[in-house]
Amino acid sequence: MRLLCFIGVLSILWLPLAIPIHLFLGNDANLTTIVTMSLLFIELLFLWKFWGKFVYQENKIFTRYGLEKSRRNSREFFQGLAMGFWLCLSLFIVESLLGWIEIATPKLSLLKIVAEGLLSAFGIGLAEELVFRGWLLDELQRDYSQKTTLWVGATIFALAHFIKPIEEIARTIVTFPALILLGIILIIAKQKYGDRLGICIGIHGGLVWGYYIVNVGELIIYTNQVPDWVTGIDNNPIAGIMGLIFLTILTFFIAKVKKRSPEKN
Repeated sequence: MRLLCFIGVLSILWLPLAIPIHLFLGNDANLTTIVTMSLLFIELLFLWKFWGKFVYQENKIFTRYGLEKSRRNSREFFQGLAMGFWLCLSLFIVESLLGWIEIATPKLSLLKIVAEGLLSAFGIGLAEELVFRGWLLDELQRDYSQKTTLWVGATIFALAHFIKPIEEIARTIVTFPALILLGIILIIAKQKYGDRLGICIGIHGGLVWGYYIVNVGELIIYTNQVPDWVTGIDNNPIAGIMGLIFLTILTFFIAKVKKRSPEKN
């Protein structure tokens, strides 16, 4: 009921602004998405602050969500960024060695792509982790067991990426298990790293960053020696068997990490 209430209030605040933007910028789908999603995130930041103060009497709700200002959290962000980035690149390296892809010469400035990708990755990682491993996880943990919170949180994370037409859902459904597994990884990572959000933002951002560089830079060419469901539907590395294998490896790695203390440093 709290989740429905929060989403209802957010919709009342967001839709009256998002609909006119969609009408005026409807011909440019990318710009419309960027503007409306940016507006949504800004409203979320203000609503979370209000929600924490008046619903839970929490003056530092973002710290509770795991976005604390500490050297440890910053250090864990960069650790996660390296994990996600090299996991993504390692997958492509293995596929190259197997002959499933060929490395191509970048058509654009690689330095520019790397910088743009890092900014995009940080923005996506920060926004999604605050929503799913910050606010949503906190709400679930208030009422449910750790096991229930893990599976419900991961499933909602996966479902949120399937808000699209039925035909697209059917075509890309192979991505669903990988998204659930990624959701599980990020929840476990937060728990292992003292309930701080830095590691989650880093891992999520690192995966996005690696994929952005390879995809936007057009650095690989698929040889079609194996089906798409092996290498990834729509060239999405986690939408295939190889992506699941590498995410499973990351799951075991995170699970083996010694649990860190929640104290700030």
